[in-house]
Amino acid sequence: MQGRDEAGAAVLENAHAVAAAGAFAVVLEKVPQRLADEITAAVAIPTIGIGASAGCDGQILVVDDMLGLFTAFKPKFFKRYSDLGERAEAAIAAYASEVRARSFPAAEHVFADQSPVQSPVKK
Repeated sequence: MQGRDEAGAAVLENAHAVAAAGAFAVVLEKVPQRLADEITAAVAIPTIGIGASAGCDGQILVVDDMLGLFTAFKPKFFKRYSDLGERAEAAIAAYASEVRARSFPAAEHVFADQSPVQSPVKK
């Protein structure tokens, strides 16, 4: 977490500095909600939150986290909208099983020969 207690003043100063330097936006990652809201009100550029505040002008959520591709990693600041990791593991296991059993690829998954293959004539 960034900007707790007195350190919040430094984060606010840094946000002002990047805005004055010409930045088009400032990312506030793992900043307390109160401070994120204060920075959003204080700077003229958009604030983008990552675990900061719904009051930020925009939000970032890593798509792998959102989709639940990595089930062991669960930071407080993200919301999992699906559990695709479990579904992906099942699909990969089914694929590997079919490859080992030589049932994939089946006839419908390969290109059929258009003409018979002719053996070269040996002299």
